[in-house]
Order: sequence, then C-alpha cells, then structure tokens
Amino acid sequence: MRAMKLQSGARVAVAGAGALGSAAALRLARFGFRVTVFDPAPLWANASGVAAGMLAPMSEALFDPPSREHLNLMRRARDLWPDFALALDIELARSGVRVEGRPAWRDEVLARIRALGAPETTYIAEDWRLDARQALSALRAAAQEAGAVFEAVAVDAFEPGALRLADGRNERFEALVLATGPGARDGTLAPETAHLAPIKGQILRAPCKGGADLPVIRGEGVYLAPGASLAIGATMEHGRDDLAPDVEATRSLRAAANALRPDLDLEGAEIDVGVRVTTPDGLPLVGWSRKPGVLLAVGARRNGWLFAPLVADLVAAYLTGDNLGSDAEAMNARRFEASKS
Repeated sequence: MRAMKLQSGARVAVAGAGALGSAAALRLARFGFRVTVFDPAPLWANASGVAAGMLAPMSEALFDPPSREHLNLMRRARDLWPDFALALDIELARSGVRVEGRPAWRDEVLARIRALGAPETTYIAEDWRLDARQALSALRAAAQEAGAVFEAVAVDAFEPGALRLADGRNERFEALVLATGPGARDGTLAPETAHLAPIKGQILRAPCKGGADLPVIRGEGVYLAPGASLAIGATMEHGRDDLAPDVEATRSLRAAANALRPDLDLEGAEIDVGVRVTTPDGLPLVGWSRKPGVLLAVGARRNGWLFAPLVADLVAAYLTGDNLGSDAEAMNARRFEASKS
C-alpha cells in the first residue's frame, strides 16, 4: 500500500457521484483540495439515487446476513448522520421500522433480535431513513459551493499526475478517489476491485398514502418505505449488473407487499433499477490501493447512504495523513489480499 499525504490545494479526482463519492468530494473540497467528480450518469441515475435511503443498522443486521457481524460499526456510522444532515439541511425521518407479517415469521425475527442482544420488539426505533434524491442533490450543491466541479464523463485510467478520461482528455491530478459502482470491477483502476461483486436491485414505486413520517413496514421478503412515493423493495439479484427493468423479478415484491397491504394498487407501479457492488464481508473497501495514487471508497453493498459520512471522513484522513480512527481497519481496502498471505 502506497500512502500519500497531500497538501491543501492539491488536485483530487473522484470517480463516482453517488453517496460515497459525493460525500467524499464535499469533505475534500472543504479541506481545500481542488476536487473534480467524474460520473457519466445523470444525477439520481446511480444506485444511490434509486435507493430507499435507509439508515438502518438493526434492520440490515436482521435481514441481510453479511451485515450481522457489523452492527456496532453500522450504528457508529449512523450516529454521524445528525450533524452531517443538519449542515446540509437533509431531513432525517426517525419514525423507525415496524415488523409485520405471519406470527411464525415475527417470532423468527424476534429470535434474531434476541441473538443480537437488543430488546425484543417488533418496532425498531433506532432505524432511520432519508430521501435519497433530495440528499444527493444537497450533497452536490454543497460540494459545488465548496468549490468541487462535477463532469459527466467516465475515468478510463490513472497514474499519479495523469488522469485519462473516456472522451480522450488527459488531466493532471495528484490522486484518484475511486467511488464508482459496478464499472470499477475490471481491475483497471485498482486491482482490489476484483473482490467486488454486483447486486442488481429493483424497487417498485407507487403513490404514498399518508405522510412521509410514518414508519417503514418490514415484512417477509419486502419493505414499504413512505416518502414522496411509496418505495417497495427490494430485489437482490446477485451477479447481475444490467439496468433493465424486469417485471418477472419484481413479482414476489408485489405479492409480499399485497400480503401486508391488500389495498395497494401496484398495477401502475414504476420499477427503479440500480446496481450496487459488495465485498465478501459486506463492508466497503476504503483505503489506499496497491495502484499508486488510488484511494478506494467503494463496495458498500446496501449501505452506501449509511456509511457516507464515515467513509468521507476516512477518505479525508487518508489524504491529509490525519488519525484514521478505530473503524479504518475493518474497511481496509486490502484486507482480502492480506487474508491470503
């Protein structure tokens, strides 16, 4: 791992304008770096814009097995959000998650809660959410106000001092923060991305009855998240990285949602598609690559929004040589290589 310490005013490229990339760009711009974010996708078109915006450590630990070992870390990441959101005028919905469904299934969930050492209840007050599109817009606006520039083009290659873009341009940057999604997995920009795998996620969106301050309903194989629209999610199709809507793949979501709320009319529901990337243990890769000058901030599985402030802090600490804190090792970008040695 080749570490670098950059001075304020250094030029830093960020590849990827999702939650992790945008949060890192904001933090770095406020530190005085000259930041340009490169992402060919329109605002909201990436997985962060498609997401339901859950900041939900307990729900993730209960319903996504790879997250189970990271509950305390996820809680620490969530606890960074109140100050982070306040500074950006991002509204956090703290109405929690309510578990509903068959009695036998609820009993299974309560047993998992008990195994995690939490109070046995079907109302999870500690889980929050945000409006993903509003939050992405707020992050971009704040980063631009701090001096960051956003360009709609992909990064093709990087060596310290030389960034090549998909449109043929060559630009001078001292470091690259790699925060892209599925496009990072070929190893061109960083060899550690070979450990990433794609997950296609599809969310149904329907009219929302009632206010956005209602709790998320978590059922067997589905969640219902209120907001500007009702987000009904989400499929997890491992190994798929296409963005084509698939009515057949969302059939189980429709059935599970109607089992909870028979009055839902999902005939005209829209399908939003995003592709996330995950590591084998479900935590992102954050830290210096073996590739000189490349700093990874990628692979947050379903928790890009949850981890965004923590990852942004780590990216800034790596680039400035500051104290990394207690959670850096768990996300070490080269931890899977180290485990083989």
